[in-house]
This record gives sequence, structure tokens and C-alpha cells, in this order.
Amino acid sequence: MGVAFFTIVLLHALIHLLGFIKGFGFKEVRELSLPISKPMGVAWLAAAIFLLAYAILFLDKVKYGWIIGLIAVLASQVLIILFWKDAKFGTIPNVIILVVSLVQMGQYRFDQMVQEETGRLLSESKQNITQTLSEEAIRDLPKAVKNWLQRSGAIGKPFQSLGKVMQRAEMQMQPGQDWMKASALQYTTIDMPGFIWTVDVRMNPLLGFRGRDKFEDGKGEMLIKLNSLVNVVNAQGDKLDEGSLQRYLGEMVWFPSSALSPHVRWEAIDDTSAKATMSFNGTEGSGTFYFDENGYVKRFVALRFQGNEDDAPRREWIMEIEDYGVFEGIRVPTKMTATWKLDADDWTWLKLEVTEIRYNERAKE
Repeated sequence: MGVAFFTIVLLHALIHLLGFIKGFGFKEVRELSLPISKPMGVAWLAAAIFLLAYAILFLDKVKYGWIIGLIAVLASQVLIILFWKDAKFGTIPNVIILVVSLVQMGQYRFDQMVQEETGRLLSESKQNITQTLSEEAIRDLPKAVKNWLQRSGAIGKPFQSLGKVMQRAEMQMQPGQDWMKASALQYTTIDMPGFIWTVDVRMNPLLGFRGRDKFEDGKGEMLIKLNSLVNVVNAQGDKLDEGSLQRYLGEMVWFPSSALSPHVRWEAIDDTSAKATMSFNGTEGSGTFYFDENGYVKRFVALRFQGNEDDAPRREWIMEIEDYGVFEGIRVPTKMTATWKLDADDWTWLKLEVTEIRYNERAKE
């Protein structure tokens, strides 16, 4: 798709050179019936240069290339209007270039927003990597939770205060729809509970969306933009605050030492399950962890609001763990699914695979 677009821009630029050639009388151009002066010839050359520059910047994926793209479209379209009789069909590639440039602008602005939010979140993290997780520290936890921490390999290793989780996924936006492939990145802070999760989903070669979920200062936000440009979802509110906190709670499985967070209290249910309740900055939520015979977490279940509307129902939200891996000596889930228990049927909407986790200082790399 990128090569095809580059070819369109390149050909469009070369066609503009015909105006320059005719304006300076280098060669007869029969396709252009209207007279072109030398100053206008220079204008056609300038437009061609802008288009060529944009084609190269697009191919090199330069983040500011969209600015040149917008300038090129403006210059080209002004000339096309002035020479409408001969050049009107040039509007078609200009519309294509305009749309792509606007999408690139949206991507740039989205990335800038995420970068600023991530920087703010990370700046609030106070790392204490000199303190290690000990057997004494986990003494008062429920038996199932202690077993998990021991089996995870976290004992004797530094407390995790910051994490960078790289993911790939398949997502369903509605039950029964096709699965869409996605890549995602998440930063999580432990001492000041929070996360920023960004996802890039391709629906087809022309359409996709960028999403950003955020939990900061006890507040949750969800933003989804079609082609990084048009808001599809922009949600905040109490229900989303609680749901984001419950998600954060379930994702403790990637950061075992976070089980000792002062914001989390544990309640034993039996030898293979325990309920965790988290309170932070006025937001509270809970969920239940279930453990297998080897002590590893196999499932997390929470009663979450499905949606952010006033009448949104609470439903069981289930994170089912399918596989484990080891990062920096700590054994954590790497493959999992997320499922809503609906009235009619269960809806598994997410299949997630963790490809890498970096902790503490390495998370900033």
C-alpha cells in the first residue's frame, strides 16, 4: 500500500514538471492548451519539488512529512484551479495526498499526546530497586498468594516499581465480528498506581484505529481514534475509573511484587483463590485470583461495568491465562484471553500475547 501511494505522488510530481517545461518553452506540451508564463512555470516546478519531497519523506517515514504534504497539496491545487481546463484531473491525486497527510498529522498528534502522558506518568514513579522482596515481607499474605509469589521467582529480586509490557493481540469489537490484529505497548507504575496502554489496530489496508487507555491518579480514560484522526470513543467517568482500576488489579500478574502494594488488601477464600481489593485516590474495585495446583495464577475474575453509560450493567470479566514465560528471572503470564459473560453467551473479545517485559530502569529504554 505504501509503495502504491509513493508511486502516485511521484507520478503526480512528474506531471507537474510539464507546466515548468511549457512555461520555459523547453518543449511543446500538447496536453496543455492554456498558455503558461515563466513565473507560472516556476510555480509548477515548485509544486513538483514539494510533491517529490513529500514522496521521499513518506517513504522514509519522517514524522514531520505531513507538513510538506499539506503544503504540496495546497500549491498543486491552486495551480490546478488556475489551469482547470487542462489540469482538473490532478484534483484526484491531491485528494488522496490530502487524506494521507491528514492521517499522518493525526498520528503525529496522537503520538505526541501519548509521549507527554507517558513522560508525566514515569516522572511520578519513585523507584526503590535496592529493596528486594523477602519471605518475611509476604508472611501475612493469603496462602495462595504466597505460593504464587514464591513460584514466580520474585523472592530475592528487587521490587518492581515500573514496567514496560510489549504485546501483540487479536481483538473483536463486537460479538461475531472478524478478529483484527493489533500491536500494543503499556507502561505501568506500581508505587503510584497507573498505566498507559496504546494499541494500533488494522481493520484493512485503508482503515485502522489507534487507542489509548489510561489510569492515572485513580481516574480512567479511554480514547479511540479512527485512522488517528476521528474520535470514535472518548470516555471518562466513575464506571471507567473503577473498571480501569480492576484491570490494573488483574495485571498485577505481570508484576508479582505489586501484591504488597499498600493500596491492595487481600482476603483468603480458600487454598487456591484469594480476593484482592484496591483503593486509590477515591476509586475502589476488587477481583478474585484463582491459582492452579502449581501455585500459578490461572484466572482473574472481576464484576466490571460493561460500558460507561448510566445504565451500563455489571458483568463478569474473566482473564484466562493460557501460558507463562520468564522475563528478567520472573515467571509471568504471556498468553491470555479476556471474556465478558453476557446474558446469552460468553464473548471472548481479546487474545493477548506478551512478547517482552522490562522492569524498573530497563523499562525506560
